[in-house]
Amino acid sequence: MMKKTLMICMVCVLLLSFTGCSYPATYAGAISGEEENTGILSHEGYTLEQVVVLSRHNIRSPLSGGNSLLDMITPHEWFAWSSDPSDLSLRGGTLETEMGQYFRKWLEAEGFFPKNYRPEPGEVRVYANSKQRTIATARFFSAGLLPAEDTPVEYHVDFDTMDPVFTPQLTIVTEAYQADAEEQIRDLFTDEIEDLSDNYELLSDVIDMEDSEGFADGTVTAFQTDDSAFILEENNEPAVTGSLKTACSVSDALVLQYYEEPSKIKAGFGHRLTQNQWENIAEIKDVYGDVLFTAPLVAINVAHPLLEEIESELNNDGRRFSFLCGHDSNIGSVLAALSAEEYELPDAIEKKTPIGSKLVFGRWVNNSGEEFISLDLVYQSPEQLRRMTLLDLDNQPNAFSIALQGMDKNADGLYPAGDVMDRIREAIEDYDREVELYEP
Repeated sequence: MMKKTLMICMVCVLLLSFTGCSYPATYAGAISGEEENTGILSHEGYTLEQVVVLSRHNIRSPLSGGNSLLDMITPHEWFAWSSDPSDLSLRGGTLETEMGQYFRKWLEAEGFFPKNYRPEPGEVRVYANSKQRTIATARFFSAGLLPAEDTPVEYHVDFDTMDPVFTPQLTIVTEAYQADAEEQIRDLFTDEIEDLSDNYELLSDVIDMEDSEGFADGTVTAFQTDDSAFILEENNEPAVTGSLKTACSVSDALVLQYYEEPSKIKAGFGHRLTQNQWENIAEIKDVYGDVLFTAPLVAINVAHPLLEEIESELNNDGRRFSFLCGHDSNIGSVLAALSAEEYELPDAIEKKTPIGSKLVFGRWVNNSGEEFISLDLVYQSPEQLRRMTLLDLDNQPNAFSIALQGMDKNADGLYPAGDVMDRIREAIEDYDREVELYEP
């Protein structure tokens, strides 16, 4: 689906003028790892001083269980998952341990961690949202990262509830905000939603929706591109009703089934799907995530607590490594709030925030003592996920260097640390300006 240039709303111009960032706040980047050194995240001639990782959980079972919409919308039986609905799967745990082991190998090669590193109190922090899939992901990652240490995993609210730090919820909502945010969403994404017609047709064919019980009794109907209604309520996540929501649920379940089911034909319910067709199926959920969480007025609102957490970790002189485990909505909204440029990830069917992906902030120092920060998305390829490929410095995951609008990297692909910290601070202060702009 082709992206289209969209008109700028006046409210967004006023808001983003505070930071000097251009609109829209979406993404682009270039593949990192061109240097010939110890790893895809490495930078020759620089010493690694600190790492902060914002991670999406690894493979989980679909959010809905038996007797749900997923069962009614297709005549086929879904994959027999190894976990309860929404929980991390056995494969997801294995893959996350492998990713933790890769980070350990990379950090040891950098001289950042000694062999069998056992950190002093406060040097390493692992903090997860309080859902099973995020806590489990953090535990599996830390087991691979620090196998000689029993690393505690923090979670701050009751188990299986959403921590406000990781909940992409709206905390500023007035009638004026609702009107302006919805206008911005529609300006940015109406064309993208309309362009999903071919994706919807493919999705319907793959699940044989017209042969389903739900289609026969009218519970589900053909997907449409013009029935989206947005819900923006205080202390709730942004939501959308209509075909986009339904199609996203099916797209999400199919993509997870593709990662988990050993047979690609079975994963597609008997259909022989090309890689491009799997990408088109996954694109539905990518658009859904962009629509709900990356419009600037929304991203600044919902990403605020995590931006404060990331800033705090980067400013903690005693902290060497931080692992914050949440969701794709967290990574998407944080990048949008930071005015990252538009991007599509290579070697992935989820082009924005693949399962288990990590936004990595690395702090580097050159020989002159100058500090720089790298921003990379690290993720396993579809084949690495499907085959559970062991990761090390000879068989690495993918990394993609994130570009921030209006900022220049040096010749080695690094940003001056002060520029990145200023951008994070500006995004945090944009929230305060939203409060002032929309206060009753």
